[in-house]
Amino acid sequence: MTTAIQSTLTVQVRPITLADNPHIAAVIRTVSAEFGLTADKGYTVSDPNLDRLYELYSEANSAYWVVEVEGKVVGGGGLAPLQGGDADVCELQKMYFLPEARGLGVARNLALQALDFGRERGFKRCYLETTASLTRAIRLYEHLGFQHIDGPMGYTGHVDCEVTMLKAL
Repeated sequence: MTTAIQSTLTVQVRPITLADNPHIAAVIRTVSAEFGLTADKGYTVSDPNLDRLYELYSEANSAYWVVEVEGKVVGGGGLAPLQGGDADVCELQKMYFLPEARGLGVARNLALQALDFGRERGFKRCYLETTASLTRAIRLYEHLGFQHIDGPMGYTGHVDCEVTMLKAL
């Protein structure tokens, strides 16, 4: 008889700090490469602010959280007002997780935390964009109550993100 021994990992979700900028940018670049999300197609890796997420999410009604496992930054996600969209719409942004962070429930918990943050700031709806190759992410968003919508909202600059979703808060 084989017995599986499950170790307890130390997982922490916390607000981004200036020192996290290079670490979360590296996570986003690594995960993007894993899924073929290249800069030439307008995915997050082409974002000129990728190396400045702390500064970007220090803006009003914005927040970004990093996920650490055993002290190593392994993922993150954020929420900000939807650029070029209605004032009551926020956007769930830059949710990326290395393989060691997947399957632990941290993406779900982080998304719920972000949605609560948006509600507390008075947003009525939350928008997101992703791509069809990220099937696990799409299933998570559907499970959280996001509905598929036709076409993009606002201006995100991610022209190849063909999956657009919206959730009432």
